[in-house]
Amino acid sequence: MLKSKTFVKKTRSGGVMKIVREHYLRDDIWCGSETCTECGQDSAVLQREAGAASSLCSEPHYLLPDTNVVLHQIDVLEDPVIRNVIILQTVLQEVRHRSAPVYKRLKDIIHDKEKHFYTFTNEHHRETFIEREPGESANDRNDRAIRVATKWYNQHLEKCESDGLKVLLITNDEGNKDKAEESGLLVYRCEQYIKSLLSNPELVDRLALASDEKNEISSKVLFPDHLPLSRIQAGIKSGAFLQGTFKASSDNYLEATVFIQGDDATEVLLQGLQNLNRAIYQDVVAIQLLPQDQWVAPSSVVLLDEGAAKDDNITEEEENEKTLKTRAEAAGRKPTGKVVGIIKRNWRPFCGMLNASLLKESTRHLFTPADRRIPRIRIETRQASALAGQRIMVAVDGWSRNSRYPNGHFVRSLGTAGDKETETEVLLLEHDVPHQDFSQAVLSFLPKMPWAITPEDLAARQDLRNLTVCSVDPPGCTDIDDALHCRELDNGNLEVGVHIADVSHFIRPGNALDKEAASRGTTVYLCGKRIDMVPELLSSNLCSLRSNVERFAFSCIWEMNHQAEILKTRFTKSVINSKASLTYAEAQMRIDDATMTDDITTSLRGLNRLAKILKRQRIVKGALTLSSVEVRFHMDSETHDPIDLQTKELMETNSMVEEFMLLANISVAQKTYNEFSECALLRKHPAPPPSNYDILIKAARSKGLAIHTDTAKALADSLDVATVDGFPYFNTLLRVLATRCMMQAVYFCSGMDSDFHHYGLASPIYTHFTSPIRRYSDIIVHRLLAVAIGADSTYADLMDKHKQSALCNNLNYRHKMAQYAQRASVAFHTQLFFKSRGVLNEEAFILFVRKNAIIVLIPKFGLEGTVFFDSKDKAGPSLSFDEEGPTLTVEQLHTFRMFDKVKVTVSLDDSNLQHQKIRMSLVEPVIPGVSVPVPAVEPQAKKPKLDR
Repeated sequence: MLKSKTFVKKTRSGGVMKIVREHYLRDDIWCGSETCTECGQDSAVLQREAGAASSLCSEPHYLLPDTNVVLHQIDVLEDPVIRNVIILQTVLQEVRHRSAPVYKRLKDIIHDKEKHFYTFTNEHHRETFIEREPGESANDRNDRAIRVATKWYNQHLEKCESDGLKVLLITNDEGNKDKAEESGLLVYRCEQYIKSLLSNPELVDRLALASDEKNEISSKVLFPDHLPLSRIQAGIKSGAFLQGTFKASSDNYLEATVFIQGDDATEVLLQGLQNLNRAIYQDVVAIQLLPQDQWVAPSSVVLLDEGAAKDDNITEEEENEKTLKTRAEAAGRKPTGKVVGIIKRNWRPFCGMLNASLLKESTRHLFTPADRRIPRIRIETRQASALAGQRIMVAVDGWSRNSRYPNGHFVRSLGTAGDKETETEVLLLEHDVPHQDFSQAVLSFLPKMPWAITPEDLAARQDLRNLTVCSVDPPGCTDIDDALHCRELDNGNLEVGVHIADVSHFIRPGNALDKEAASRGTTVYLCGKRIDMVPELLSSNLCSLRSNVERFAFSCIWEMNHQAEILKTRFTKSVINSKASLTYAEAQMRIDDATMTDDITTSLRGLNRLAKILKRQRIVKGALTLSSVEVRFHMDSETHDPIDLQTKELMETNSMVEEFMLLANISVAQKTYNEFSECALLRKHPAPPPSNYDILIKAARSKGLAIHTDTAKALADSLDVATVDGFPYFNTLLRVLATRCMMQAVYFCSGMDSDFHHYGLASPIYTHFTSPIRRYSDIIVHRLLAVAIGADSTYADLMDKHKQSALCNNLNYRHKMAQYAQRASVAFHTQLFFKSRGVLNEEAFILFVRKNAIIVLIPKFGLEGTVFFDSKDKAGPSLSFDEEGPTLTVEQLHTFRMFDKVKVTVSLDDSNLQHQKIRMSLVEPVIPGVSVPVPAVEPQAKKPKLDR
């Protein structure tokens, strides 16, 4: 049966277009039940013995939730207890339109065969399709369609003599519920049904809380109303309001900033609970600037929200008293504002720990997130004693203006706090790192084993198996992306090749494997664990350029003279056979051992000599050589706990590999941009604003040195000559500080930007080509290059600059979150190390001087931490801070300056299981009254910023 709709639509040019939509109805759509004798289906999804034991319905039953139940109670639907559920096409379409994350989770449930969720296409079934009536809203029409489908299901199953099997409509909409009851349907609210389950009372904890007044502890209004979206949009258009992303402070729960993008990009400061007005970190908010006489300076006070539930009744005077602490300074005031509305919530499930209520019978408790930027969340649970000491996940349901904290619900337990597996899971979840196992849909696109190169493959590629190719990587590396060779040609010139794993051969555009790699964006390297971007069969086997096996590669080959000048460049898909997989140390030993003259060593020596010339040439052009401390843990072979911690030593061979990777990336960037000026995927590094260098200039001036920052070359030259007699580590510290001044390098599409320059490398154009096993950006660059040389065909998305730009946004986000996750992993393993080692005394250098503290770097461990001098009692040491220096004088006995050498004690403070910290206190110089241990901050171990 065919139904058609005709309507007219106005085009952009002002014309009118007639559109006809055809809608086919059928009567042969399966109901999905294995009890059915009418549909004649072979493979049923819904089981005969259906439904958990319920006090509301003793008969076997299927559940049919409406759209709002799916949207708000997805955590309940994901529970293993909930099975045999009918998801109507109407509901699926509405969920897809209203929430992409919930839609993805729902699709995952439907694909899980253990859950027995069946999608019924009611919009194409002759007996369940309904037309929208005149004057009926789309929402009311969809509610009616859900009721009609529920009624049809019950009548259909009755015909099949299915032993009293019922279909229960689950809705929280009172109007929908009343109309369903009038039609004789069995209908329940979600909470009502879940509480009726006889064997699973704990499932109640996963219910999202309703935001009605009966769920609120206080009837007092604590926050201003949020304005409706229509007023917000009008205010933004008129300039009365500003739109930006809310960034909560991790040091002061009463403070946040909102970054306003645009031509006059600015940052607005927010202070006080009333002005923060229930915004949560990463929400998109509308703010109103306060009058200039109400502008304040950023707070120098650390305020952590340690209050109990009684803070719901916090008085305005108490809140203002705390806020006034943040308004002490008149100097350094910033534009200050208040949140007037929420444009887009960016809530996600948060990891943390439960703070059980002191009242024995209470089911209401406060949850403290692991991320200090997230406010505490009130949840209801009857499992408080079982969840003590556990890391759990909680989702936010809403935040009433009557409540001091947002309301949420328990999602799941992650394991015991402090356990290595649990803490790793927490940091992956908190940094939004996709780490689930690869699905069968993804794995189905992997090559079938055993795999071998065919004669057809060889015919389509250049055979380079005879070349003396080798790889040089860190110890234990199994995902080998790159290999190198160098040989002398008959004409006296040198041939140098960079051979990169040809991952794009195995991952074809648009399939499930490609989509998963694009979503993950990057491989994430944690201490002792790797989260692969692509399945292990590719990452550690078929794509990895291991020695003595034939592998597909994408080769960039130059002909150079002995002065490292490039005479010719060519790119080719190839087959190689690496002759050795070396570590940096092994390659260095070969180069240094004069008795070794084999082909591999000769190739390495040639590469190393050319790399030194290339590096000199880059530095002459103004490339920066910065420094950051990278640490390596030595793990116990049985427990996998860290038993030693030391900084990584960089060798000549590290630089050798880096130089040729940089050169290959630059060569490929130029080639792809020349061929595809609008859709090349490039990487740029913006020059820092001059104000970023203030601290670096001050630091150098304190030692009588000048740092010039007009250009990258001026900065590089200044750093090269910045030395202090008798202080060999000074230049390294200065370069560490210079690294902190830099901006983040980002991916972008050439057709969407005009600034291509890479500041750190002093290169006019750059991309990433050399690590396709661990970076999706490189796979796209491989595809562009393959099209450019005629080795592969193009496809629509590759040439769409808007889609390329959206992809770049995701890659930049994934890359940033991977870096944060890696640092968090280093911080956690550092805590484990000091837990086993106890208190250590170590030499350190001052990196920064603050009003009440010094921030120090311990070179031995690459560990950064803070030594505080203030104390909670009023009789703390007298402090005198000079911002111009900057210097800090303690007790009029000692003045601390940047780069001073000190000795500190380092230990683990595990008094707070949720937020364990590395504690540092001063040993030398000795200052009476200051040697008592004081609060510390989280350590930060920095990764080097090599952009190869």
